[in-house]
Amino acid sequence: TPRPQWPYCRQRCSYCSFNKYVVPAVDEAAVGACLAREARTLLRLSQVQRWVRRGGAPRGCWDPSAAARSHPPLSAPQRHLCLLRRVTLEANPSSASAPRLAGFRAAGVNRLSVGVQSLDDAELRLLGREHTAAEARGAVEAARGLFPGRTSLDLLFGLPGQSRDAWARGLEAALGLCDDHISLYQLTLERGTALAAQVWRGVLPVPPQDLLADMYQAARDTLVAAGFRHYEVSNFARKGALSTHNLSYWRAEQYIGVGPGAHGRFVPRGEGSRSREARVQTLEPNAWMREVRSRGHGTRKRVVLSPLEQLEEVLALGLRTDEGVPHQRWGRFSPHLSLEAVFGAPGEALDLQRQGWLVLD
Repeated sequence: TPRPQWPYCRQRCSYCSFNKYVVPAVDEAAVGACLAREARTLLRLSQVQRWVRRGGAPRGCWDPSAAARSHPPLSAPQRHLCLLRRVTLEANPSSASAPRLAGFRAAGVNRLSVGVQSLDDAELRLLGREHTAAEARGAVEAARGLFPGRTSLDLLFGLPGQSRDAWARGLEAALGLCDDHISLYQLTLERGTALAAQVWRGVLPVPPQDLLADMYQAARDTLVAAGFRHYEVSNFARKGALSTHNLSYWRAEQYIGVGPGAHGRFVPRGEGSRSREARVQTLEPNAWMREVRSRGHGTRKRVVLSPLEQLEEVLALGLRTDEGVPHQRWGRFSPHLSLEAVFGAPGEALDLQRQGWLVLD
């Protein structure tokens, strides 16, 4: 499962700590060529035979025609690859006009995730978003027309000063607009962001933890009553419209990260290795491009994961989902120590089972 990372945005939101860059101009063809070359290199290293249900595509600020020309998943598949089923684009409403979305659909995109974040103009200004609530509605409607049944919304809750009632109204508005998938993320105040600085200086209030918990539970109740399956901590779907790309993370499958700051988890069998590695690509775009041009990829950090680290990831990610950690998946990473052996013995896990917080089936 490849996940290309487009590193540029037109402006930085007040809460954003992602590896994003705001620059006067971007040579999209050059960046796209490097993304394509790095993808080919990492695919050779991982010995992937086909790409299935790929998601997390480039941001919508990328020009559709440039993406189709220079990005392998969006152009004719390589001779040894087979592109199947799911190609997701993450887009902001301000860069999701109907013509642009139609261009991406022509380039091969067949699922869209729209970063709405809020349907309230005052909240959007607080978040430093580029779009208005009306523009968000227009983008979602355009997306649903082009990608019916495959349009997802992102919403944030727990904003400084946000009330329980305001959140409930926003969620109801989103329900009237959304398709069959919605992601709800509690706002995290990240060090170094403008919004966090305002809160820590006392300019904006800190959302009380009990209020955040109430918002989350109320949203869950509302969405489940509307027919959505709460299949992951922050994600809800109906009619089977689960995010298959993100499920590959939560199921501890292999994936390659392509682009500045991208993360990957795979076994580099092309180098003769049998050990799963955590990989991080070089953060700064120009430095990353130089590395890709000189050696085919911009991997800055690679760490061989120990058996214990792999099991910790299997648990931490699998327990985010309503399917949990199946015995078969656990067995792939721990063939000699079963789930029962780990969690059925006396101790803290048994106490958690007795209290109803952990289920061992």
